[in-house]
Formats: sequence, structure tokens, C-alpha cells
Amino acid sequence: MITTLLNHKRFLFMLIMGISVAATSCKKNDVVEPPVTEDTRANLTKDSIFLYAKQIYLWNDALPTFEQFNPRKYTGGETDLDNYEAELFAITQYKKNPTTNQPYEFVSAQSTSPKYSYIDDITTRNAAQAYVAKAKADVELNGSGYDLGFLTFQGYGTATSYELYVTAVFPGSPAAIAGITRGTIINKINNTAIGTNFNGESDLIYSLIEDETTTATLSGTKADGTAFANVVLTKVKYTSSPVYKNKTITAGTKKIGYLALARFSELQSNAKKDLDAAFAQFATDGVKELIIDLRYNGGGYVSTAEYLINLIAPASATGAMFKEYYNDTMQANKATILEKQPLLDENDKLQYQNGKLITYADVDYSVAANTVNFSKKGGLSGVTNIVFLVSGNTASASELVINSLKPVMTVKLVGKTTYGKPVGFFPIRLENKYDVYMSMFETRNKLDEGGYYAGFVPDVVDTDSRAVFDDSTHDFGDPEESYTKNAIAILAPGAVVTTAKAVMSIRGKSVAVSSSLGLLKEAKPIKNFIGMVETRHRIKK
Repeated sequence: MITTLLNHKRFLFMLIMGISVAATSCKKNDVVEPPVTEDTRANLTKDSIFLYAKQIYLWNDALPTFEQFNPRKYTGGETDLDNYEAELFAITQYKKNPTTNQPYEFVSAQSTSPKYSYIDDITTRNAAQAYVAKAKADVELNGSGYDLGFLTFQGYGTATSYELYVTAVFPGSPAAIAGITRGTIINKINNTAIGTNFNGESDLIYSLIEDETTTATLSGTKADGTAFANVVLTKVKYTSSPVYKNKTITAGTKKIGYLALARFSELQSNAKKDLDAAFAQFATDGVKELIIDLRYNGGGYVSTAEYLINLIAPASATGAMFKEYYNDTMQANKATILEKQPLLDENDKLQYQNGKLITYADVDYSVAANTVNFSKKGGLSGVTNIVFLVSGNTASASELVINSLKPVMTVKLVGKTTYGKPVGFFPIRLENKYDVYMSMFETRNKLDEGGYYAGFVPDVVDTDSRAVFDDSTHDFGDPEESYTKNAIAILAPGAVVTTAKAVMSIRGKSVAVSSSLGLLKEAKPIKNFIGMVETRHRIKK
């Protein structure tokens, strides 16, 4: 009997060749078996999406019968994926949150996409190397990137007189290798001056973060005040660390560890080495307070979030860290449709037990089997106060870290209200082409606190003013950066920061906050992965 937790990096699933098998496996839920004559593959996939949802979707109790829902009516899209996404959106709009009287996956009245669930066409993945949707991220959860390296930009000033600042650069990317960081001013793109006509320049600016851009020539001023001209960046494949930056800040008598994390990427192959190095340095430096910058972190692997929690938490933290609650069908071992989804081992190989193929139907989805306990990692100890830097892009696994640490530490937040995603999933593969990510479980901390669907409200709120704002005029970890400065004031009130500071990019100029330009801050959403992927599974005894 296999009883250990099985970790793996990605999933490879069986192609469902006919809906009759899936429908038969659903009879216990009184799902009417649809006819299978003269069906197209697209119709079978539509059927499958609903039949899976009927058993594994977190709020499956709100779904109608197969006949009432009629998945094959979704035919108006230009592509099969358009129709699948329209169906998934409809599935996610049934269950309402009693607090808001809106569906749990409601985004806005105009939205046609769910807040949490989505479908990934794996044939269009970034660099074809990982299973995070290309439309969701430039760097994927295995750390692979294929772009110039920019997350996004912010403009400070007005539409006719502004400075364009880099918000973040992915480590290992062409931009990072060229020495461009957060806080860099870009004043020329492909020989076109930037800063006097946003309406005419915005397409050129945003071309730097589009997948189609293969090369760009940039000029400007780096965060340390160094000017650069005609630097050519060329799109390449690269491996990126999830750590934007880590450093130790001295504020009065206190040593404050600062860590900016881009994503919760795969632990062993991409995240562990750099997380271990950062926390080892914190321990050496005598750090007793922490600032964890998650403002652009949309989540990732639950296993990596668990590891970070154990690096941060005091040794006194014991017992449950968090729990995962699947729906009643899953907990009662009645999600028989999962027999069609093989559970692979750490080397992505099929697994057998007594001659039988192990599938996701063999996993124990009880709360007891999905309770994670604290287990201290690393040499950093004695930290009892932590400040998280957050925004509306802080989601899922990032929120899991915050919620899990609240019962065992003093936790404060600086920034904007977080995304609000206490649910996670693992992918279901259909047609050997699409990974369907449905909300499957809700997480709660050791005090059984969860349900933060509206997000966490910060203790110090970003007002888009000089007092508190997402400050791209300074690099990550600069004590003068607005969020970081406010976090230091919480951890070391009135203390003088003696850590060497980077040269201020704006060098004393009176620059308005980005909200005065607005368009640059909100026009394009940050392309980060939003989700919490579970890869740790315990087989039923």
C-alpha cells in the first residue's frame, strides 16, 4: 500500500475517447447518460467538463442535472476553446456567496471569465515547457521564461509629461542580464522618445511585454542613476529564480530581512535553492523581523508555499498549519470519474499498485489526509513579527502563507486589498490538449479561519498618494520605496535606517504618483499566474 505523500512536477493525463465511460462513472450522482452517436470530439469534451464538475467542483452541490445544463449548447465561439471557456464560466456562476449574493467566482457584471477556474491549452504554453497558461504568466511555474523579461511598467506624471519606470524584471531574463531593474527609467524605445505623449506611445511601451516582441532597443537611467543607451534586448528562453531580491535592512538596533518573491514555483527544481540561500543569509545577519514582498505574486505550488511558511515560522509553531477541504463527493470517495486521470510519480511515470493503475480516484480527499503540519525548516529563528507587502495581484498561495502564519506570529499587511482566493485545484486533462482547472478545495488555517473571498484588507492601505503607493521609482528592498518604508515603520517605529540606500531614481524631483497618469498603472493587467496548485497526494489505505 502506498501511503506516503507523492510529489510530482506536472501531470500527463489520459485522453477521454468517449463520453460513455465518463457518464457511466457518474451514475451514482444521477447524471443522465447522454447519447454518443455521431458526436464530435468537441461535444464529448463539453460533456466531460460538466461531468467532472458535477463530481469534483468545490460547489458541485449547486449544479443542475446534465439535461438541465445541456453542455452542448455552447457553440457560439470562434474556436472550441472559446466554447469550453463559456461552458466553464456558466458552471462557476451557480453557487452564490451569501455575504455578497454574487457567485463565488464573480468578477464583474461585464466579465465572461470566472475568478478562479480556467482552461489552459497546453499546446500554446510559454516556451512549451510548463503547465501554467501562457495568457496567465510570462514565467511559468517551472521557472522557464521566453520573453524580454519585463513584468509591467508605471508612469509618473501626466499623459503629456511623464517618466516611465520599470515595475519588475524577471531574474535571468535578457532585461535582468542587461542590468535593468525595478526603478529603471526608460526614455527611449527603438529610437522613439518616451514621456511626452502617452496615447501615442502606449502601444510601443506595452510591446515590451507582449509575446510577439522578439527584440527591442532601449535607453534610459538605471535605478542607481547610471545612464544607458541603445541596449539591445532579444527574446530568449531562460530559467528564472522566483526571488526578485533579498537583503538585510538595518533599522536602529533591528535587523530586518526583506524578500521579494515573484511566484511559488516548483520547489526542488526552481525555488528551494534560492529560498534556502536567502534565509541562511538572514540567519547569519541576525534577522529578527521580516518583510515579505508578495505584491506581484499570484500563487503557484502549495508545496512551495508550505516550505516558505516553515522557513518563516518560529520553532514554537506546531500542529496544523492549514487544512484542505474538498467537497462532500470527493471526501466520500465518490468522485469515480477521476479513475480516468492517472496519478504519476515524481518521474512522471505511471504508477501501479497490485497490478492496478493508480489514478486520482485512489487519492484520499478527507480533511485528515489533507492537513499539513508545521515542521520548522532552515536556521532562521526567533522571528515573531512579519509584514507582507500586498496588492490586488497577491493571490492564492500567497494568501495561504499569510493566513497560515496569522495564528503563530504577529502579521501585518501594507498595500492594497489582496485578490481573495482561498481555493485551489489540480488540473484535469481532456483531449490530451486542455488542462481544466476547476476550484476543488478551500484552505483554512489551524484555527479553521478561511473564507477570505473578498481578500485581506491591509493594516496600512495604499492611498495612491505620496504617503503610501506602489513605488516603482525605487528598486525592490530600497528602504525609501513607499511600501517598504511603511513596513519598516511598523517593525521599527522611529528607527533610523542605516542600510546603504540606492541612489534615488528621481533624484529629488517632484514627481506625481502614478494615479495622475492612471493609464499606465491599470490599462494592462499584470500577466502573473493566479492559482494554488496541489501536487501532494496521499493514497487511500
